[in-house]
Amino acid sequence: MSLLFNHARRHDLFDRNPISLVRQSAKRRTTPEVLTAAEIQQILQALTSVEHVAMLLDVSTGLRQSEPFALKWTDVDFETKQVSVTRSIVHQVVGPCKTEASQKPVPLHDHVVKVLQEWKCQTRYSAADDWVFASPFKDGQKPYWGPHIMRSKILPATRKLGITKRIGWHTFRHSYSTLLRVGGADIKVMQELLRHASARVTLDTYTQAVTPAKRTAQSSVMSLLFPDIKDQTPPPINQRAEATNLNS
Repeated sequence: MSLLFNHARRHDLFDRNPISLVRQSAKRRTTPEVLTAAEIQQILQALTSVEHVAMLLDVSTGLRQSEPFALKWTDVDFETKQVSVTRSIVHQVVGPCKTEASQKPVPLHDHVVKVLQEWKCQTRYSAADDWVFASPFKDGQKPYWGPHIMRSKILPATRKLGITKRIGWHTFRHSYSTLLRVGGADIKVMQELLRHASARVTLDTYTQAVTPAKRTAQSSVMSLLFPDIKDQTPPPINQRAEATNLNS
């Protein structure tokens, strides 16, 4: 229901979302699934083309499920190695980010930067205003539909690997958060990397995290995912198994 009102707001049919005033239980209905570093490695190795790049970006940054496919090349700064999250996309409708805090820059690891640069050379849509994951089936006017990639590419790969966990795009964000904790990241750094609007009382006692600390915390996750990353250059995307058409 809330999504319907948000959609209506974007088209100026309502000036507010009344559902936002409804109090919800603070208790999570189910515990979110989390992938181990080994499982993430297995899945990434089984993926090719756009789904490999999208999952790598998501699991190495903790972007929300509405954010990766809303990125344009102008949002990616290869010089400073960071990505600016300025919009989200839900059901192929572009809108604002979830919160003001969501719009903070997100650091990119060197490995991810290389893969994104490679992807930019591979895709037909590499202009500044093009979608990072522009769909050729929509002549680049729209990005790939994330849920379709999940259903048609990522989930079949996990089943073949024998991974039975319930997986969605948000699983990668939860997994990233867990790996940050495993890597011993400072709580305030975690708050900023995950771009939470509020870290509650305990988190608010920590001082502002600095960029080097963020990169160190992120690197600890990447070292878990890719132990030999310093000596390993990712193979070109076009040398991986060619992906079948994505009808999105």
